[in-house]
Amino acid sequence: MPLDERNLHNESHRMQDRGTKEILLQQRARAFWFYGLSGSGKTTLANALERKLTEHGYKTKILDGDNIRGGLNSDLGFTDEDRLENIRRIAHVARLFVDAGVVVICSFITPKRDLRALAQTTIGADVFQAVYTSASYQACEKRDVHGLYAKAKSGKITNFTGHGSGFEAPLESDSDWILDTETLSEKEALQHLLSRVRPLIEFTSAITL
Repeated sequence: MPLDERNLHNESHRMQDRGTKEILLQQRARAFWFYGLSGSGKTTLANALERKLTEHGYKTKILDGDNIRGGLNSDLGFTDEDRLENIRRIAHVARLFVDAGVVVICSFITPKRDLRALAQTTIGADVFQAVYTSASYQACEKRDVHGLYAKAKSGKITNFTGHGSGFEAPLESDSDWILDTETLSEKEALQHLLSRVRPLIEFTSAITL
């Protein structure tokens, strides 16, 4: 049954704001949204980034596509409508973590520009950064870490991104960070990430509680 918005009462104005949480955690909240083909290195880099940030004392949370689809979004498939709902839900979850002052690292294929725009709008453009792990379909197929490309080729998986379902790379006008995971090693890609991530999340305010 659809919700009657007249019966909803937003209480956010009575809650502690993000700035207060950032002071407590001594960090700037941010959402880093990794996207790219299956096997392009999204999850590998997301996990590597979280480990490094944790070593430096940052409070983080990873939201990964497979884990989310195994729980919160287990009722969704891979049609265009389901992909939209998948991103809508997880973007709201990411926003909750950002509001709590946490550095959120998201890893989702997010194949269409409109889906990435939805995530950015939902989370907030001021705290959102898209990170494209760039690798060709052929390179990802050779890696085929989970055997998904072979299943797609044999017809066992339908609506597989890059094979039956399209993928839209970022435009030159987009502000997305691009990591070429075909040419960069994991260590090199991580170094690139850290050099750009840490300035965005370092707490520099002189305000104290």
